[in-house]
Amino acid sequence: MSTVQHLPSAVEALLADGTTALIRPLAPADHDAVLDLHAERMSDVSRRMRFFGASRRAPELTADRLCGPPRPGFLALGAWVGGDLVGEADYESEPGHEDAAELAVAVADAWQHRGVGTLLIEHLVHAARERGIHTIEADTLAGNRAVHRVFSDLGLPVHRHLDQGEIKVTVPLDESDEHYREAVDERGRAADVASLAALLRPRSVAVVGASRRLGSVGQAVLRKIREGGFTGEVWAVNPYAEQIAGEPAYPALGALPRVPDLAVLAVPPAVVASAAQECGRAGVRALVVLTSGLGADAARQLMHACRRHSMRLVGPNSLGIAQTDPEVRLDAEFGGAFPLPGTAGVAVQSGGVGIALLERLAWLGIGVSSFVSLGDKYDVSGNDLLQWWESDGHTDLALLHVESFGSPRAFARTARRVSRTIPVLTVDAGRSAAGRRGAASHTAAAATPTVTREALFRQAGITATRGIAELVETAALLHAQPLPGTRGAVAVVSNAGGIGILAADACVEAGLSVPELPAALTDELRALLPAAAGATNPVDTTAAIGLDELRSCVDMLVRSRAVDAVLVCLAPTALTTGERDGLVHALADGPARRRVPVVAVMLSQEVPVRYLSCVDGRRLPSYADPVTAARALAHAVDRARWLAEPTTAEAVVSDSDPASGRLLVDAFLGANPGGGWLDPVLTAQLLECYGLPLTLSIWAPDEHAVVLAAQSLRQLGHDGRVALKAYWQGQVHKSAAGAVRTGLTTDAEVRSAYREFTQHFGDRMAGAVVQPMAGPGLELLAGVVQDQVFGPLVVFGLGGTATDVMDDRSARLAPLTERDLSTMITDLRSAPLLLGRPGLPGVDLAAVGRVLAGLSRLAADLPEVVEADLNPLIARPDGLACVDARIRLEPRPTFDPYLRRLRRPVADPPKEEP
Repeated sequence: MSTVQHLPSAVEALLADGTTALIRPLAPADHDAVLDLHAERMSDVSRRMRFFGASRRAPELTADRLCGPPRPGFLALGAWVGGDLVGEADYESEPGHEDAAELAVAVADAWQHRGVGTLLIEHLVHAARERGIHTIEADTLAGNRAVHRVFSDLGLPVHRHLDQGEIKVTVPLDESDEHYREAVDERGRAADVASLAALLRPRSVAVVGASRRLGSVGQAVLRKIREGGFTGEVWAVNPYAEQIAGEPAYPALGALPRVPDLAVLAVPPAVVASAAQECGRAGVRALVVLTSGLGADAARQLMHACRRHSMRLVGPNSLGIAQTDPEVRLDAEFGGAFPLPGTAGVAVQSGGVGIALLERLAWLGIGVSSFVSLGDKYDVSGNDLLQWWESDGHTDLALLHVESFGSPRAFARTARRVSRTIPVLTVDAGRSAAGRRGAASHTAAAATPTVTREALFRQAGITATRGIAELVETAALLHAQPLPGTRGAVAVVSNAGGIGILAADACVEAGLSVPELPAALTDELRALLPAAAGATNPVDTTAAIGLDELRSCVDMLVRSRAVDAVLVCLAPTALTTGERDGLVHALADGPARRRVPVVAVMLSQEVPVRYLSCVDGRRLPSYADPVTAARALAHAVDRARWLAEPTTAEAVVSDSDPASGRLLVDAFLGANPGGGWLDPVLTAQLLECYGLPLTLSIWAPDEHAVVLAAQSLRQLGHDGRVALKAYWQGQVHKSAAGAVRTGLTTDAEVRSAYREFTQHFGDRMAGAVVQPMAGPGLELLAGVVQDQVFGPLVVFGLGGTATDVMDDRSARLAPLTERDLSTMITDLRSAPLLLGRPGLPGVDLAAVGRVLAGLSRLAADLPEVVEADLNPLIARPDGLACVDARIRLEPRPTFDPYLRRLRRPVADPPKEEP
């Protein structure tokens, strides 16, 4: 049965070649455009494939059908490029068969094989799922190879039946088909990369607003492009100058010899929008806007120009971009120095951060493949650049400093894929935001911005650092050394015992271990080192160690397989001071890359981190402080552990009924448009839709009903006892309000408790809930909170009175994978209580996993569930009981994080192009 009938919102998305298309429902005003599409923009062959014949009236009848008033079971979407309709797709259900729909697609001949039909079908599939449609069907001619290829490549299962030259195509719409999501991801990645080619591999560039004035931004960028050796053509555009810096200037884009791929705008805020319009009309494919201070109208018109003319946009308020590929060599930014060529992709929002980061990387010797200052990030984002770096063949390290996320779930999905092949590092900016101290539920209170971002980074395999310095220090290790093993076992070697102890402490505090070495290895070390040396871990070589002995000591530890990394801490002494910093000679004369990472700490070093050049031509990172080195090693171990985790599918909920859950939510919000807390009965019903049954509860509106309920439930309760809970609309924290009585054994106790409630709460009390008392067990909390930006966050930890006292929780963004279910348990400090140990049995972990999976699916299916608290859950070795739950609903727009679309514009575009 169809449950959602509102029309989809208009969105912009990328076609296969990077062109921007507007996808929106067709309306009566589109009749002429639809008629023109079918009658004039499709060949006779295309019309025959579409209509199975050559009827002259077919285009007009189709336009009448597609552009009529809205009707149940029907939806038609159009794809518009630059104001022209280039394709349409529609479906229609027959009355009585609303779970299936007939699909049809038409694309203008000039736009075929560019992904128009596929994109339209993706959006129709999304809308069909929303409306309860489980199958789409299409009748096609056997010779219509183009349509058959579209269905084959869609990523959904396709069934075909041939009958007299016609093929009936049937496509089941599985809402959680991972293969389909991967296919959509791959199409999105390819389209994204195609759209960025004009930005990051342009053949020609125009600097619009380049000035004759020395020190101006436009002139600085023009100069850097030319002096940087750009391999393409570059032009200056300025209506008031004939020459700039000795080179000819052109009065307008139309006066240029050719249309540039990329335009860099360094013009006053008041003319940014008109300059963008001019670029779009000329055929420019990408913009970098350096200008800052745009007002709302200018921002809206800038975005409209970019979307209408298929231009990707960096900025405004951007420092610029750089591409060091020898085939391009573009430096279109106004930082102080030319970026050092290399293999690190860098994206920042803040121009100041970008300058500082480029300078530190260059000093260290880490070059960049491409650099993008995102600025105000109206369009191109970190997600786009991750996909570019994944595909460009020149990037093996990604460094991000982004202050906000447009679509965190899409970002997480991309980052999770990219992180499998290259390290992705970021600065976790914005950690100081205050938590939700006034939140109504324990789950919402736990879902602070820091917790949410940490969940995003962890699930995506992103290395999150706390500042630029830590980012560079960690990059130095990941860029030059192999990853350590997953145990995190470190051998500390020092030529001074005190330094070794400091380094060992730093490792343990960073989450690493400094284990005892095997006896055989200890004996080998004693035989090698000076007599006074300590051969345990940390290894104290003493100041009398020679170069050869130190080199052999490090090699011995690396070969032993007893540790996952070696940290060598050296202090300068009169015994070793000399050429090449004394003992550093021992490290530099060995290979930089061994089986496990080797990291140096030089206490006399004046900079936080530098590289030592080694005999194999590679580099070994050297730090000034053991704390810094240990922190970088800990990040490397975290990455190794994440890579070692098996990639698992989304957690499956076998006994869910999402359709009933949707009906319940829609009915409640229909009666309560502003939302609110569900009453106990509706709470239990919604949880049951996702396999999350509450302990048997009976709603009782008065004293007599309470006593009868207690009598029927007493035999089910632990030791024959029941619990009584008062309820009123909007109630949240029952225990804190004194609305719970437990351990009631007789009718008299039940009556007395109920009368106390009525005296204390008066007329606001609507009734009470009676439950059998649960037996003893470990009290847990599981819940969900919907974040407006990040989406649903699942929180798990100790419950009951320990919830706030112990503050022991783990969190993951939904939907959870099977691996998430496991790590959410093992991440807790209290995990041994759940896992069990000799003499203390653990809890039913499978039951805990089912609860987390059910909450994840509920939150992903129903964004209107803004808070859900299951607290406490009583966990025992033989099962789990939920004795209390609260759920709050709010109206929320449906958002599919997997649907291909560009970031929303800053504001709605103007209706007509100026």
